[in-house]
Amino acid sequence: MVSLHTYTHTHAPRAKRKRYEEIREDWEKEYGPQRFSYKDLYKATEGFKDKALLGSGGFGNVYRGTLLKSKVEVAIKRVSHESTQGTKEFVAEIASLGKLRHRNMVPLQGYCRRSGELLLVYDYMSNGSLDKYLFTNERLKLSWTQRCKILQGVASALVYLHEEWEQVVLHRDVKASNVLLDADFNGRLGDFGLARLYDHGEIPQSTHVVGTLGYLAPELTRTGKATTMTDVFAFGAFMLEVACGRRPVVQQELPEKMILVDWVHDCWRKGSILETSDPSLGDDYVMEHMELVLKLGLLCSHLSPDARPSMRHVLHCLEGEAFLYEQALEGFPTDSASAATLVIGDDSSSVAASNASSLPQSCSVHTTLPSGR
Repeated sequence: MVSLHTYTHTHAPRAKRKRYEEIREDWEKEYGPQRFSYKDLYKATEGFKDKALLGSGGFGNVYRGTLLKSKVEVAIKRVSHESTQGTKEFVAEIASLGKLRHRNMVPLQGYCRRSGELLLVYDYMSNGSLDKYLFTNERLKLSWTQRCKILQGVASALVYLHEEWEQVVLHRDVKASNVLLDADFNGRLGDFGLARLYDHGEIPQSTHVVGTLGYLAPELTRTGKATTMTDVFAFGAFMLEVACGRRPVVQQELPEKMILVDWVHDCWRKGSILETSDPSLGDDYVMEHMELVLKLGLLCSHLSPDARPSMRHVLHCLEGEAFLYEQALEGFPTDSASAATLVIGDDSSSVAASNASSLPQSCSVHTTLPSGR
């Protein structure tokens, strides 16, 4: 249980103390990240000036800064203190990221707390978030090889979270804007503000339905039961947006194209699935690779959690080490994505992570994506 016991540092003169005073709580002793002083972060961003602003999220702004002593560039997430939810998200990120280490995750370097200020310090990702390369007007182009490398990296991170760490970690908000690109355009999964942890083999506690429109698995909107399979569903939507260069739900599109997963599946039925590929790529991709990503994205987006593959199987398919069971797409419901766009806010019970049915190792698609490793 988190203790509410706090104390403040009072080493500086009164005027400076008010500017830089901090809060510490007993629960902070449990987590591994470094504790930064507010003074150091304030100076790193030149007082959190607008010119240092990288972007804004649901719970606050993110600033670029340079730590004066080490000269290391960092990204500082300044969490909104106006809501209790913001504080909960802050604690969740420390609990999740403090001990997690994977080459395809954004490393949390440390944090700071003070009255009215909650801050998380990350490695700075010089190429920003993936969504600007997919959706901005500038259309900063990523090659198909780079996109495949990013998909493999994020899939590897989710395998680590679901199976390889000491607890199960549900990310619950996998999407392009939460994937950051480092200097080598490696995909790094970030923003663990909605993450939940539970022991392997145990049942997670009840929770609100959270996530982003277009990435929510249908069973979440009906039951509120978050599992590894709900992360798989979100990853399916993510795969489709990377391959198609558009968001899962686009209100301005024609009705038949409004829901991305339904449009891709309809084109698959007609034998024209490649027509959904990102136009900015032109013909600069291998058809078999594009088909694999699109079909695997559909399978991950299946209405039934039991029909979805595990993230390990997804990764193996992307690496050419397993087969995509394409026959499962024959029974793909046409209203799956529409059901997933509903949002409910009531408390709901949760269950243990579902294990996808063992997928037969045979199909009509078996190919290796370009390796980014």
